Amino acid sequence: MIRFLLNDTEIQLTEAGPGDTLLDFLRLGRGLTGTKEGCAEGDCGACTVLVGRLHEGALVYEPVNACIRFLAACHRCHIVTIEHLRGADGGLHPIQAAMVEHHGSQCGFCTPGFVMALYGLWMTHESPDVVQIETALQGNLCRCTGYEPIVKAALAAGRAGGQLQDFLTLERAEVAAKLAAMPAGAEVSRGDERAILPADTDELARVLVQHPQATIVAGATDVGLWVTKQMRPISPGVFIGHLMKGIEVGAEEIRIGAGVTYSEFAPVIDDHFPEVEDYFLRIGGWQIRNAGTIGGNIANGSPIGETPPLLIALGARIVLRLGDERRELPLEEFFLEYGRQDRRPGEFVETVVIPRKGSAMIAAYKMSKRQSADISAISAGFRIAVENGTIASARVAFGGMAGIPARAAHAEAALEGQPFTAASFEAAARAVKEDFTPLTDFRATTDYRQAVAANFFRRFWLEHSGQEVPVRLNRAVGE
Repeated sequence: MIRFLLNDTEIQLTEAGPGDTLLDFLRLGRGLTGTKEGCAEGDCGACTVLVGRLHEGALVYEPVNACIRFLAACHRCHIVTIEHLRGADGGLHPIQAAMVEHHGSQCGFCTPGFVMALYGLWMTHESPDVVQIETALQGNLCRCTGYEPIVKAALAAGRAGGQLQDFLTLERAEVAAKLAAMPAGAEVSRGDERAILPADTDELARVLVQHPQATIVAGATDVGLWVTKQMRPISPGVFIGHLMKGIEVGAEEIRIGAGVTYSEFAPVIDDHFPEVEDYFLRIGGWQIRNAGTIGGNIANGSPIGETPPLLIALGARIVLRLGDERRELPLEEFFLEYGRQDRRPGEFVETVVIPRKGSAMIAAYKMSKRQSADISAISAGFRIAVENGTIASARVAFGGMAGIPARAAHAEAALEGQPFTAASFEAAARAVKEDFTPLTDFRATTDYRQAVAANFFRRFWLEHSGQEVPVRLNRAVGE
């Protein structure tokens, strides 16, 4: 059965379908209507809840979107909704009290989602600044307040403190013990529909050999929309968001499990690729980064997936597994054409191998209609190595410029062997037009994409030439 904790109650489900969402279960099954449906696609944050799960022996709570969180993926988790919040005296929680004091709610529809996202921030940041608050709220939309009262409320709640007396802190050991006692795997069905949660990666490999047509569900940040927007059946659904979480940092390369989420990968970015931290913080909102996985973003094969351009530029490889057989190939060779990858039925991405960047200069850029929580119209990853003033090697990959993420061969050729000067990057900016013939769609036109791709080369030069030329607007902390 599926077992999880919902607020202070253990839930045991012997019947469920793979497309059942946590949001519907909360609202329709349990009458917990504080969690709202706004968009049903993980964009607005009105459905935000906290999900606690065991990670390396510790209980970690993160805000996620209940609208695209499948019920089966809640197995062995602690789901916390707005109804469960309370202060140390049993009254309003500090986040709720601050929202009242600073008029952070008007119509109130989005307010529970904001409170839950801020609760997640409050638990992990005792004194958050404005930038940290805005980052935490990337995945929450409000049409009434203009956000300023909500930011003020978050600052006030941070000053109020009280994390050590919070009920999630006081009950953490007890909750962790209950989750640890639950079986690692599960399988439930409703009629002909099946949801399977393998206990470990070996069992996953066996299940996919038996069911090669199964839908593999990691963070469901895309598959969730297949169900909520396209009404697509996904049975049998094999849920893997709890698997392949390892991260190994070696002298030459970093190996990460395909199930590592963007948030779990963030410390690796901070320690080893700090130049692209801003890029990673623009992938979805906080709720999406807490659910979406690196392996899922690759395996999905989208031409506008945001990790492949950077990973291709870094020379990443992937390990694919079919049963007990493994094979490794460069990431750029995995993408064959639009909608088709080099992955056999029953095969799955198990590991991503990323070479250390050494002394090379790296960058990642994206252009989207919104600054945060929006899909790229175009994205790019750069790895440029310079020796004695000459560009020794150049790897540049783009997303949104073709049917697959791909390298810009002509632009790379225009750079390699040339002096590290503005003229060389200007030549590459002209050459990239020969690499791609992008389409026009609702995100951008062909001409716009080509202009932006060329400007990415100019931006890279400005950022790495040592000139004090501003290339972005930064909001000062606390302003």
